[in-house]
Amino acid sequence: MSERSFSPALFAFLSELRDHNDREWFAENKQRYVDEVQEPAIQFVADFAKPLARISPNFRADARPSGGSLFRIHRDIRFSKDKTPYKTHVGIHFRHRSAGDVHAPGFYLHLEPGGAFAAAGIWHPDTPAQRGIREAIAGDPGAWRRVTGGAFAKTYRLEGDKLKRPPPGFDAGHPLIEDIKRKDFVCEAPLAEKAVTSPGFLEAYAKLCRTAVPFLRFLCRAVDAEF
Repeated sequence: MSERSFSPALFAFLSELRDHNDREWFAENKQRYVDEVQEPAIQFVADFAKPLARISPNFRADARPSGGSLFRIHRDIRFSKDKTPYKTHVGIHFRHRSAGDVHAPGFYLHLEPGGAFAAAGIWHPDTPAQRGIREAIAGDPGAWRRVTGGAFAKTYRLEGDKLKRPPPGFDAGHPLIEDIKRKDFVCEAPLAEKAVTSPGFLEAYAKLCRTAVPFLRFLCRAVDAEF
C-alpha cells in the first residue's frame, strides 16, 4: 500500500489558524506549519511530478517552497477589507509551462477544513484567452458537450463567475449561452478529508486529473497552448 501524503495534522493546523489568524499565534506555531503543512505539501508536489508527466509533459510540478506550485500562506491584504494575514487553506497549482501565474491552464488541489477539492481549468483568463474559449464553445458545441459530459460530469461540476448578460458578439439564443457567459472555465470535484489523509491519495488525485484531461485539452486548444 502506498504511503500517506497528508496527515490529519494538516487540517487540524488550518482549523486552529482559522480561529487564531494573527501574526503572534502563527509565529508561535511556525514550526508546526513547516512540519505539518508546508513540508508535506512540497513533498506531494515532488511526488506528483512523475504522474503529471505521464498525463502531459506541458504542466509543471515545481517543488520549491516559494515561487513554485505551492501557494504562499500569506494573504495579499493591500486592497482587502479583510486584514487577516494568513490563508486558512493550502493551494497547489500545477500550471502550464507556457505561463507563470494562477491564470494559466492547470490542475489544482485545494486543502481546507470542510472544503477540500480537486480542480482543473483556467481561472480568470485574460481577455484574449476568454474570447478564444468562448468562440471555441460557440463554434463547436458538440465538442464542448463531449468534454463536459460522461465520466467528467459524474466527477466534476463547472464553477466560477459568470456575466449577467451575453458577451458582445455572441448570440443570446445560442444553446450554450450560459457556458459562453462564463468568466472562469474551471471544474471542481469535492474531496473528503478522510480521502486526502488516506494512503493512495496521490494515485486518487492523479485519476481525478486524468478524468479532467479532455476538458483541459479543449481549453488549451482554445488558447493556443499545447496540451
